[in-house]
This record gives sequence, structure tokens and C-alpha cells, in this order.
Amino acid sequence: MANSRSAAICAGNKNKAGNWSMRGADAANSALNLLTMQIRYPLSNDLQYYRAMIKPIRITAKYLLIAVVLQLLCMQPSTALQVTGLYSQQIAVANDGEAERNRAFREALAAVIVKVSGDPRWLESPAIERAVAQAQNFVEATGYFSELVELPIEDNTSTDEAQFYTVEQRIISVNFAAALIDDLLSDANIPVWDSNRPSVLVWMVLQSATGERSFLTADANPEIVTAMQDFAADRGLPIIFPLLDFEDRRSLSENVVWNLDEQAISAASERYGADSILAGRLHFTASGELVGLWQFLFQQEAEVFDGFDNDLQSYLYNPLNRITTRLAGYFAILPESLNQETVRLRIDGIKNLNAYTALLTYVENLGLVESVTTAELDGERIELHLGLIGDSRQLHEQIALDRDLLPISSSTPNLGSARNAPPLLHYRWTR
Repeated sequence: MANSRSAAICAGNKNKAGNWSMRGADAANSALNLLTMQIRYPLSNDLQYYRAMIKPIRITAKYLLIAVVLQLLCMQPSTALQVTGLYSQQIAVANDGEAERNRAFREALAAVIVKVSGDPRWLESPAIERAVAQAQNFVEATGYFSELVELPIEDNTSTDEAQFYTVEQRIISVNFAAALIDDLLSDANIPVWDSNRPSVLVWMVLQSATGERSFLTADANPEIVTAMQDFAADRGLPIIFPLLDFEDRRSLSENVVWNLDEQAISAASERYGADSILAGRLHFTASGELVGLWQFLFQQEAEVFDGFDNDLQSYLYNPLNRITTRLAGYFAILPESLNQETVRLRIDGIKNLNAYTALLTYVENLGLVESVTTAELDGERIELHLGLIGDSRQLHEQIALDRDLLPISSSTPNLGSARNAPPLLHYRWTR
């Protein structure tokens, strides 16, 4: 599964519930004496926390995840990613006038709602429609800038190759107030997908009209890779592509991926540590049709579905939208869910105060956690009582996206031996 070390660190995770009973720094200070007396840990700095900050390689937000992908290619195994920019959007505008600005606000808010919820169907909610119409009420900050963009020449009769011309495009950057967006979704009973999101590894083989097969690569198929990266950035979906180096090609051939061999694809994907795998095949027919088949591997289940279209963008959108809405439906939670629960979180391997502080910071940043209370300290073991917005199963699945906590006794929540006792989750701290 995945690790909290990420190619993109979210600047200030948002508090979905609104209140914490104990923040990380406060909890660490209040427990300092207890740690000193009972554990007597030296205050060492031997544990280093890896934090990678990646700047977008393009100015526009659509290319944010391209930087994530490039970083992931240099960092193995892959990890679940803290996706940034969920509450901001950049929109092209014709001018700096008020009417154009308000139009951009509406378009930007609709895009943010889709990113934060993970599902475009929520745009049909009456509450969301009303909010989008008054999008300026949710804006926190704006800014303008310009960039050069290439546009195709439509009336190009001199050559069969596509021709482009360069123009200066004006763009507005809109930042929305995260708390207001979360409150809006909560009031509309719409789940929120946390910024810590599962990665998707994409294997794809293309077949030409003459029957020649080849792996999808950025060099040979830039339009396909760019379209998938654009979708990923628009939806906050961390996608990665295999290196296709000697090890990959020794493990998988084009024919193996074309046949969607689940076992072989899963084995070859282990080196990347992705949380899910999308394997696809695409045949370009002589008549210009796009025909293919997709396989999505997630939670040890395989879902196979076909694809058919005459347009490349549409052909790629359908499977990507399908898996994104599935992942969002699995991980997204209602900010004010009625299904609230208290869970005991028992952690081994807390060797010093630095580890204790890092653990509390990690736990409080889990989107499901509303409150954190230190219940017991015993040597290198600590037990926390967590107030959840959701249930223990959802917490277990969210923790499984990282490698900071590894399960000890079992892979499923222990309901506890005592009657009405809170469920127990037992892990080892590995950071």
C-alpha cells in the first residue's frame, strides 16, 4: 500500500470536523512530563522526516500532477500522495472585467467541488447549483497572470501536419476558503475526499491498424499521456506511469498487458507500491475508431470493462472517471457524519519524544479523526483514543494508504473483548 512520504505535501491539511480536542503540539507539551517519568526517552534527533516539495513544472494548475509523476519516477516505492491545490483553480479569462471575473469564479468553484468530492454528479445538487451561482461568496484570494499558449491553426491546408500559433493568455487564479467549502458540502450531505489519496499506476498497450503493439510512453504518445495527466490534475487523482526500464520489460511484455494478465501485471507493479492499478489496451482501427478493454485492480478485486469511441479524449475520460468516482466513493466521508465512533489506537515502536510528536501530528491529520486523547503510555507503546467522523473500518482503510503504521495482530479492526468497548486497532510506528 502507500506511505505518507509524498511527492507533493499538502500545505496545511484542512480540518474537516472543525474542532480538535487536542492538537499535536499541545498534546506533546501536555504529555512531556508523563513521557519523561514513564518512558525516560532521550530527546534525540535520529529520526529524520522526509518532506518533498515539488513545484509545478508549468504555471497552470492543470500540470501540477505532472511534477508529482516525474518525482515518483525517481522515488521507489510509490506512495499515496498528499494532493495539493484542491481548494484552488486557475481559469482562462478574456479580460480583467467584473463580468468575466464572476464567470471564472463560477467555473472555478464547480471545478473545486468536483476535486474535493471526487464526483462530478454532485454538481447537480440544488445546494451546489445555488452556491456556484454565488461563487464569489466563497472566494478567499485571487490573482492574475499571463502565459504563452499554443493554439492550433484551424484553416491549415498547406500541410497534413498540425500547425500552431502562440498567443498570450490571461489567467485568473482563484483560492477558495476551505472551511466554507467543507461547510457547504457538509450542509448538502456530500462526502469529502481527503487530500491523502491513493495512487493509480497506469499500464497501457496500444495497437495500430496494422496490428503492431507498443507500450504507452510520453515520447511516442504525448497526446494520450497529456490527456491523462490533465484529467488527473482536474480531479486530484495521483496517477503514475511505469518506468518501462529493463526490469519492467523483463516482467511484462506488450502481449501480456494486452491480454490483461492480472497476476503478471500485479507482480510487475509491486516495485511501484501503488494503491491501485489501471491496465488498458487500445486498438486504433483502420476506420478511425478506438476500441479497447480496461482492467482496474483495487483492494484485491479486478474490474474489467470495455471502451469504444471515435474521440480520444472521450475514450480516455470514461475509464478515468469510472475509477476516480469509485475511489472517491470508497474513501470520501461525510464531514458531519452521524456514524461517529470512538476507536482505541495502540501503537508500538514509539522510542522517543520526537516519535511521539510525529505520531500525534500524523494521527490528527487523518481526515476521519475529530479528537485525539492520550490514554496510556507504557514503554515503547502508546494507546490513543480517537473520536472519528466515520467508523473504524474507514480509519483502517485510510491508515492502509500509508506505511507509517503497519498492522501487528491482524489486518482488520478488533472489536474488543469487553462489551461496548471501543474497537482496537494495533499498529507499529515505522517512521
